[in-house]
Amino acid sequence: MYVAIAKRRMIFICIFLSGVASTLVAQGLNDSFQRKEQKRTDLSGAPSMEVISSIAEYRPGEVLDLHIHHGIEAFYVVQGAQIQMPGKEPMTLATGAALMNLRDVKHGGFKVIGDTSLKLFTVHIVDKSRPLYDYVK
Repeated sequence: MYVAIAKRRMIFICIFLSGVASTLVAQGLNDSFQRKEQKRTDLSGAPSMEVISSIAEYRPGEVLDLHIHHGIEAFYVVQGAQIQMPGKEPMTLATGAALMNLRDVKHGGFKVIGDTSLKLFTVHIVDKSRPLYDYVK
């Protein structure tokens, strides 16, 4: 009898861990490897939304692909850098700048140039049931 209970527990643990692993892989497939999530919590009063804070670092030569979020993204430039959008002149995202991207509005699509990394602190207030990023062309 104890062997049967132990087997059931082991099966439950394996199923649980495979579900956790699947979720982590699915999140990783649609996420930026430069982004390090700090905290995630439900948005009080809006059970279908969540708040996610992250720090991202984009090194010289790296590209932030054009994308949208299903909610609002607010970010603070922790360390400014030179960026360049295709066909445009280089510009600076200055240290200390605070900006927002609105729901489902395309943004990004630039390359970090020069020799300084771009570091951002981001807060996303987004739909829980949707991926954090949807990349667009």
